[in-house]
Amino acid sequence: MSAMSDDLTAAETDTDTRPTKIMYVAEATAHGGRDGYVTSQDGQIEVRVAMPPELGGDGNGTNPEQLFAAGYSSCFHNALVLVGRRSGFDLTGSTVAAKVGIGPNKQRGYGLAVALSVSLPVLDQEVAAKLVDAAHEVCPYSNATRGNIDVTILLG
Repeated sequence: MSAMSDDLTAAETDTDTRPTKIMYVAEATAHGGRDGYVTSQDGQIEVRVAMPPELGGDGNGTNPEQLFAAGYSSCFHNALVLVGRRSGFDLTGSTVAAKVGIGPNKQRGYGLAVALSVSLPVLDQEVAAKLVDAAHEVCPYSNATRGNIDVTILLG
């Protein structure tokens, strides 16, 4: 194997964010698409979904973008607390809010964009920025979306 091949393999390993072991599997089923309901296999979720008025629906239910925003914000916040704890910081009072936008893409389909608003009121900006960057590397949602969804992180 050449030195170039060794470098390429190392680079691929460094950026590979796939799990090496599956520790938990979530399972949900949609009934009726965007105008129906969603259930989880364990019964914890049973929610009506509906198109928002901005997309021509009645808005009488949640929607996949809200569910994605809830998942991403909670996952990113957990990653933030984890890296904060590893670095010796107590992040009590911190929050992460997510906005998920949807719109047409150039391939005649639809795409998403995400804005995460992070509040770390007890830390100075430099330390907070380092923790946010570290959380963005740890968070499974960030790893899953990197390179295919625009994710903006606002630190306030």
